[in-house]
Amino acid sequence: MVSTSTIVAATVGTVATGFIAYAFYFDHKRRTDPAFRKQIRKESKRQARLAREEAEQERLHTRAAIKSAVKDAQAEGFPTDVEEKEAFFMQEVSRGEALSGEGVDNIEAALCFYKALKVYPQPSDLITIYDKTVPKPVLDILAEMIAADAGLNVGPFASSDSGIPGVGLD
Repeated sequence: MVSTSTIVAATVGTVATGFIAYAFYFDHKRRTDPAFRKQIRKESKRQARLAREEAEQERLHTRAAIKSAVKDAQAEGFPTDVEEKEAFFMQEVSRGEALSGEGVDNIEAALCFYKALKVYPQPSDLITIYDKTVPKPVLDILAEMIAADAGLNVGPFASSDSGIPGVGLD
């Protein structure tokens, strides 16, 4: 009578032999059949195209979310009193630091830094500080938020009270 271990060994051997035979068949087919190689190439190109399209859709979705967040922040408004601005600035910077430290929601973290930037008297100085302290993904989103806000002047000559008289510009 045949023992169970012999049956199991024969089954495992048969399955392994079948797998190895399939591997040899696939390798032979891959090397010799031009239509098969063309099909594999076409499939890899299709997958690459799908990956590019998916990345583009994700980028567009992120950009729309950033613009929406900026519009919502502008609709909420910003404080006008000096003490309120200071408190708001400190609150938003601390929230932004906490959120960027977690690394979960970079758009929300960048929105906090954006709100703090809106109430800061010298935005270009604050951007220099952000550049040194804020993680790169959050900083990239913040740059898109700044670009989406036409009313935010962050250039080197953003404020008109720089101490340089406007000679001849009457």
